[in-house]
Amino acid sequence: MSGDLAALVWDVDGTVAETERDGHRVAFNAAFAQLGLPWRWDPARYGELLQVTGGRERLLHDLATRDDAPPAGAEREALARELHARKNAAYADIVAQGGIAARPGVQRLMAECREAGVALAVATTTSRSNVEALFASLFGPDWPAGFAAVVCAEDAPAKKPDPQAYRLVLRRLGLAPAQAFAIEDSPAGLRAARAAGIACGVTRSAYFAAAAFEGAAWVQDDLEQPAPMTLKRLRQALSVTIAASAALASKP
Repeated sequence: MSGDLAALVWDVDGTVAETERDGHRVAFNAAFAQLGLPWRWDPARYGELLQVTGGRERLLHDLATRDDAPPAGAEREALARELHARKNAAYADIVAQGGIAARPGVQRLMAECREAGVALAVATTTSRSNVEALFASLFGPDWPAGFAAVVCAEDAPAKKPDPQAYRLVLRRLGLAPAQAFAIEDSPAGLRAARAAGIACGVTRSAYFAAAAFEGAAWVQDDLEQPAPMTLKRLRQALSVTIAASAALASKP
């Protein structure tokens, strides 16, 4: 099993940008306020809710803990859908106002990959509207031209740690797992990439700063610290992961 790096696959929330605490959380609270609901998610509560992947799923999980929420069933589902739609609109407004920047090193590494002919792709279980809003703000209105494949929640409804999003990215790119490398920020994202057979590095985000990342090719604070993550280092990490996988597969 061998191969050179042909594509770098990015998670979005927490990886490309620190969106959760200062973007999605704030937008959820705006949605609650718009519907006259007394609920608010502080940073600590939102950190707990991030153990549930997917915004609508996160809402349903929280509503199940509230005595003043609608009972389980159609009414609760309808409220979650309405809140999620309003939250996405509020998030787009926050992003459009320049409220969220790319994490350190993201723009640099993307540019290095493009110059070297390494494709860029996205594997996320956030909604396409959220990706479009953030990427238009960070990379300009022509951002789709810079990505060979973009898989969002609408394409891969099974949430991470399910590998569906990564497997679909590989199919769209026409690549084997050994030809790709993923960057994630959460244990669920790491498990999703590895379950698809893709080597994965981790840049710790605010809500997963103390998490364990067993199976990661490397773990850094961001793409600049403690040392800049370069294309050369990515290729080296990919080679090490492929060799380790081959050695494990050869054991009786």
